[in-house]
Amino acid sequence: MNQKFQNWTQIYVQLQKAEQKQALEPNDLEKYALAAYLTGRDSESFQILEKAHQAYLDGKNTHKAVSCAFWLGLMLINAGEKARGGGWMARGQRLLTELGNKDCAEKGFLLVPQALGELSAGRGAIAQQIFERVISAGEKFRNNDLLVLGRLGLAQAMIQQDDYSEGVKLLDEIMIMLETEEIYPLVNGIVYCAAIETCRNVWDMKRAQEWTSALSRWCDLQPDIVPFRGECLVRRAEIFQLHGEWKEALEQIIKACEFLVQHSRVSATAEAFYRQAELHRLTGNMEKAESCYHEAAKRGKNPQPGLALLRLLQGQKEMAETSINNTLQETKDPKKRAELLPAVVKIKTYLKNLTEAAAAEKELSGIAAKLEVPYLQALSRYCNSTVLYAQGNFPPALEHLQKSLKTWNRLNFPYETACARELKGLLYSKLKDKDSSEAELIAAKWIFEQLNAKPDLERLKKTLNKEEKLNTYGLSLRELQVLRLVASGKTNKTLADELFISERTVDRHVSNIFNKLGVSSRVEATAFAFTNNLLSKNPE
Repeated sequence: MNQKFQNWTQIYVQLQKAEQKQALEPNDLEKYALAAYLTGRDSESFQILEKAHQAYLDGKNTHKAVSCAFWLGLMLINAGEKARGGGWMARGQRLLTELGNKDCAEKGFLLVPQALGELSAGRGAIAQQIFERVISAGEKFRNNDLLVLGRLGLAQAMIQQDDYSEGVKLLDEIMIMLETEEIYPLVNGIVYCAAIETCRNVWDMKRAQEWTSALSRWCDLQPDIVPFRGECLVRRAEIFQLHGEWKEALEQIIKACEFLVQHSRVSATAEAFYRQAELHRLTGNMEKAESCYHEAAKRGKNPQPGLALLRLLQGQKEMAETSINNTLQETKDPKKRAELLPAVVKIKTYLKNLTEAAAAEKELSGIAAKLEVPYLQALSRYCNSTVLYAQGNFPPALEHLQKSLKTWNRLNFPYETACARELKGLLYSKLKDKDSSEAELIAAKWIFEQLNAKPDLERLKKTLNKEEKLNTYGLSLRELQVLRLVASGKTNKTLADELFISERTVDRHVSNIFNKLGVSSRVEATAFAFTNNLLSKNPE
């Protein structure tokens, strides 16, 4: 029976009633503990699994007792109880030692925390060797859970050692395994969340979106699951934000914060508050943004670079520069520095510290060249254009910006597109091309209006010095995105996947586009778009 899509609340209630009548068998206790954990009853789950562990020991089934110790340790560690979790892992290891040298799957499982420790310490080569042993154990004992955990860890170890291409190939293979093989539910949730985080850490936003879609489907099929739902909401909100659905993103992230606080998921809660702070900053709600940054910090997440950018908006330039400098100095991991460096470029160019801005841009460019992911490469080119513009090197700045815009267009990221078009407008102005400058600035202004990006909008209005309207024939930002993809010949299913929306929503957008443009087919809509220059106006 496939454990992925069961009603865990129903299972919990059934086993709870059964236990009240008579003592459960150890395997039923395991399932009872799993159902309790997946429905948010953590403490009760730990107690039940301890019973199962002891029952297996009483029955002289040491291997199953070790298995219980492993899962109990893992759940406790995930809940933030590292000492207790580590203690259960140590107990499992001791029991295995008492069994002697006989090989078994449980030995493979107990290699996982050891490998994760090496990975966390930055010793990717050692971690890789251990994860390869985990995979070997999975193959020998035909254990899919070991194979998935081993391959996930191996992918992370490879990526840590800058072998990005091979690492993501493994991640792609793991996604197929999760969709086609029988995998323990805890392993499913752990792998989905870890894969998303891994892709995010190397700025592979396209893969992060695909993994988020997969996690969303998995959670939606099990509406009573608690442990991974908050993380799913956080990542869904981030994808909505990237695709310009800021209202939906804010709704999702507020729901995520409430859910995670209720269920005491500390690290995920910190990330949720940081993402909420970012949305408030971008929409100009400074007070709310500052409050959420502080909530994130209180829960253990460094609120940079967002808080430094907020200080810049508040006019506290020196504070912004000091905090971003200190955070950059304390951060050694290149992938984490990549998250800070665009803010460093923005703050330093604003303060006319162009030498330091250029140094930050150069470092970012080096990291982007190693990772070879489109998002980071486009961000690096945008930062390069920003520095070149500040230095007065306008033609090369425009050349790099065009490449950046091409990527934002392909990824359907409107805010990044608007920022690039604003800079493009400023560059055209310096190159004495008034018409092109106004066209770019007006397009950027329209996107900022659609997003409700108030700080950017206010800044841009000052640049334009007059109100100008972009004729989009009544189409919204999302409808222009859909029209562009329709014109490129993509199916509704492909379009839905790219924009992280349902096919039903795509159908509604296409119908609205037809009504607003007065057409009755995709061919007519495409022709109208080309004839009326709508695709060039399209922010994507």
